[in-house]
Amino acid sequence: MIGRALIALIDFYQRRGGGRRYLVECNFTPSCSAYAKSAIRRHGTYHGLKLAWSRLRRCNDPNRRERVSDPVPEVLPPVGS
Repeated sequence: MIGRALIALIDFYQRRGGGRRYLVECNFTPSCSAYAKSAIRRHGTYHGLKLAWSRLRRCNDPNRRERVSDPVPEVLPPVGS
C-alpha cells in the first residue's frame, strides 16, 4: 500500500515536469524518478527506496558531462556494498 502511494507521488512528479521543472538535469538513464518506480516495483518498498536513495545521492554531479546507463539491478546487491 505504501509502495503504491509512493509510485502515485512519483507519477504526479513526472506529470508536472519532473526535474526539468526545477532546472535539474539527471546524469543517468533512466531518470531517477523512473529508476525509483522500477526499484519499488521490483524489490518492494523498503529495498526500492534504499536503491533510489543511493541513486539520488550520486545524481547531479556537476563534473559529469554525459549520461550514464544505470538500470535497476535484477538482484539486490549484498549487504555492505
